Amino acid sequence: MALSITRENYVLHRLHSLSGVVPVGFYMLQHLTLNSFAFAGPEKFNSVVLFFDSMPKHFLLTLEICLIWLPLLFHAVYGTFIAFRAQTNVNAFPFSQNKMFVLQRVSGIFAFLFLIVHVITTTINAKINGVNVILFDAWHEKLTSTGYVWLIFYVLGVVACSYHLSYGIWNFCIRWGITISEQAQMRVQKFSAGMFVVVSLIGIVALLGFLRGTPGAPSTAEESGQPTNTSIVLPFSAPTV
Repeated sequence: MALSITRENYVLHRLHSLSGVVPVGFYMLQHLTLNSFAFAGPEKFNSVVLFFDSMPKHFLLTLEICLIWLPLLFHAVYGTFIAFRAQTNVNAFPFSQNKMFVLQRVSGIFAFLFLIVHVITTTINAKINGVNVILFDAWHEKLTSTGYVWLIFYVLGVVACSYHLSYGIWNFCIRWGITISEQAQMRVQKFSAGMFVVVSLIGIVALLGFLRGTPGAPSTAEESGQPTNTSIVLPFSAPTV
């Protein structure tokens, strides 16, 4: 029985690591990159949103369920299970990679909570209110109308997700036997540190774009000359930070 459990944990741990990089990690990079168009102004951001909204909804929904929501749900639930069962010795080795291990777990839990709030206040809220897409003006108002509370929350969420993904790359390479030697692991660790900075900056630039831009760009499909529809806001169809 013990051997069976060990094998099961081994497989689940590897699948958990893989799902965090592909497709969840890849989607996160795509998501933040698209949102960074906000820094170019309302028109650029809205054009990206409306472009994705004009694509076939059933096709996008299938991709979202199979390549985003299911892998993300598995990664989040099993990751939470791992986090609360993990045993660390940070006090014994304060400057070791165990520090990264703890930060990975903490960032993962916060990122999970952040994504729950994000989805509720965007996708679900839009569906309830019959909104097709969330455009620049809506994001500008959301991030500035509460004394920047939402802005701070989103900055923390972006940083947490960026660290979780970047460290996850390092952990993925070890778990899948890509980096075996200590030297190889150190090289990937340096790459992960650089990746954390770059991805965080992309997300923060996107957020700042909603502050520096001037609201008033075409905010509906009709105003932009795009065909109307009754689709709800989904990750692919309406990029949100």
